[in-house]
Amino acid sequence: MSEPRTRVWAGVDAGKGHHWAAVVDETGATLWSKKIDNDESAILTALGEILDLASEVHWAVDISGTSSALLLALLAAHGQQAVYVPGRTVNRMSGAYRGEAKTDARDAYVIAETSRHRSDFATIDVPAQLAAHLALLTAHRSDLVADRVRMTNRLRDVLTGVFPALERSFDYSNHKGALVLLTGYQTPAAIRRRGRVRLTAWLAGRSVRGADAVAATALEAAQAQQTALPGEEVAAQIVADLAAQILALDDRLKRIDRQIRDTFHRHPQAEVIESMPGLGPILGAEFVVAAGDLAAYADAGHLASAAGLVPVPRDSGRRTGNLHRPKRYSRRLRRVFYMSAQTSIIREGPNRNFYLKKRGEGCKHVQAVIALARRRVSVLWALLRDNRLFTSAPPAAQAA
Repeated sequence: MSEPRTRVWAGVDAGKGHHWAAVVDETGATLWSKKIDNDESAILTALGEILDLASEVHWAVDISGTSSALLLALLAAHGQQAVYVPGRTVNRMSGAYRGEAKTDARDAYVIAETSRHRSDFATIDVPAQLAAHLALLTAHRSDLVADRVRMTNRLRDVLTGVFPALERSFDYSNHKGALVLLTGYQTPAAIRRRGRVRLTAWLAGRSVRGADAVAATALEAAQAQQTALPGEEVAAQIVADLAAQILALDDRLKRIDRQIRDTFHRHPQAEVIESMPGLGPILGAEFVVAAGDLAAYADAGHLASAAGLVPVPRDSGRRTGNLHRPKRYSRRLRRVFYMSAQTSIIREGPNRNFYLKKRGEGCKHVQAVIALARRRVSVLWALLRDNRLFTSAPPAAQAA
């Protein structure tokens, strides 16, 4: 270790509280292996020690999220780049080495050895400020949507136990008037005492659209149930509280959506992305976050492969031509293309025509949407490459 090497490979098993880094040379011998606190001073100290080992250091980490954000930022600040070694790969490669122990030091060694043997891992780029903002906003929005779904399901479950007729009368996932109703009235007796006229006025005073229709539907459900079920009073309080929380979440989601839209529109190619049918500011922002730097993809096929839209062959012996769905791809990127493709077939145009063509060829709905999503990847890639907007008519061919 007294004499600097030409090249070494550093593997980092990242964690929230601390990391473990291991450095190997060309022969696979361990030169350095230590625990590093997830703190700037500790990381800088370890970084200096590792950089002194060789003139060229190849870095590899198994997490590219928030746990390793500080580490990756400090590496980038010192002109170092790291590659991402998936956890599935680390788990499988562990079986190629002696012993069955599972420790942070061993995982770091396996990550370093894997990066030494393979040179096709994706490079991790520290996101720009705009991409970092979009990543945080879209992640927060996904959490809020998940919370809303959970609370809506809980509300319907509690309401079914005391007032099943009212639970069946409305779709509480997208009916604001029904949620406003539940903040004040949750039992059949309370709705009957209020009456249709006063209930309509109460709803109208809270800016409910179609207040008379909501009141009529609620009163009809109340007339159909004359029995008070056990636990009705406590359940009514829980339902009112859940309805108020869902309405508050809706307001928070509206603010987040406006913030995502304003932030996304500052992207230099936001207009190009939004010109694609089915891609609005929310899905467009998720595409920017999930795809990252498009320079990392050689062509549209590589982008489609990263989204899991390219089948993988599974041949053996005389069995050839067997294709199956890939297992390693970006779920978030696949969702962006799938959801945008499904939205684009609602209106008339080339997207819907291609979908109907695939259905006419015998494809099921999901198969046709995936085929359309794959086609749209190539179109979006060409639009971003040429920096031009989408048009239904194909562009005129020009001489090279």
